[in-house]
Amino acid sequence: MSADIDCVVAGAGVVGLAIARALARAGREVMVVEAAEGIGTGTSARNSEVIHAGIYYPAGSLKARLCVEGRHLLYAYCGERGVAHKRIGKLIVATSEQEIPVLDDIRNKARINGVDDLELLTAPQARALEPALSCTAALLSPSTGIVDSHGLMLALQGDAESAGAQCVFHTPLQSGLVRSSGGFDLQFGGADAMALTCNVLVNASGLHAPSLARQIAGIPASAIPPEYLCKGNYFTMQGRAPFSRLIYPTPHHAGLGVHLTLDLGGQAKFGPDVEWIEQEEYSVDPRRCEGFYEAVRTYWPGMPDASLQPGYAGIRPKISGPHDPAADFMISGPAAHGVPGLVNLFGIESPGLTSCLAIARETLAQLGS
Repeated sequence: MSADIDCVVAGAGVVGLAIARALARAGREVMVVEAAEGIGTGTSARNSEVIHAGIYYPAGSLKARLCVEGRHLLYAYCGERGVAHKRIGKLIVATSEQEIPVLDDIRNKARINGVDDLELLTAPQARALEPALSCTAALLSPSTGIVDSHGLMLALQGDAESAGAQCVFHTPLQSGLVRSSGGFDLQFGGADAMALTCNVLVNASGLHAPSLARQIAGIPASAIPPEYLCKGNYFTMQGRAPFSRLIYPTPHHAGLGVHLTLDLGGQAKFGPDVEWIEQEEYSVDPRRCEGFYEAVRTYWPGMPDASLQPGYAGIRPKISGPHDPAADFMISGPAAHGVPGLVNLFGIESPGLTSCLAIARETLAQLGS
């Protein structure tokens, strides 16, 4: 049967735009539909803007493979397209003798993942790089960097549209049906509600990907994971922090600890913390800053009093709960659920930004494109 359009990508975050770009450049007709007023208003705009090296993830996981592959692709792409970025490096710090074996474990895991440039530093070596730092040892990751996430998304959107894709905003995908003859019937809301048919549907709607999948009749319920909302609050700093690299504590369950990141102008921000929530909301409680002071002063004792102010919050699109093992990316194509032409992207939290171009390649591979 004929379709109104070949491919629909639901979600105009960094992952959806990267997939739309890849599909359009492969010669497919593509429409990106987005409920919000523009690109990247959700998770893609509410993160640390870090280009991750691929250090922490379990060997053989999609996160490990796509982060390492994606990092190489992203640095090359940013260089080619003039997207602002900087390979500034980061230090993962042990703040007690008991944490030093954790650094060894991290380095060994990273090596298995293909990250072989980590350097274990003594406390004096680390302080030679960052004099304000307090630690017992540290791992230096020279491949870690930062990127202008909005500039990246603008470049991806521009590439997609140059290849013929169209982006439609204020257009939430509300429901749909898997057609018995192949393809999908889709219904959209917004001021100009519409219905259309397509051959390929890519669900890249981030936090809402599981709930959207449940609105498409014909997708097996067993192929859709539960969703959890894990909020990360950020605080910004008045004045400049005396660091030129990112500073991370040793990681813990659900997150990488309250770390210090820098933007491209050198301004420091701290976060994210971990706050499990029931409903999507982005306010930052100023009272949470006390926990930030305590966490940051384990590696920066000289952090001034009253220097933090609420910044912003993001929400990790989790598919594992607070007491579950951390879940891998779930890029669910026809081989997983049996629906031709459908890819659902579930649980695309960090390192989704770093991995976006590699995720796009993986999505096209699962579609046979």
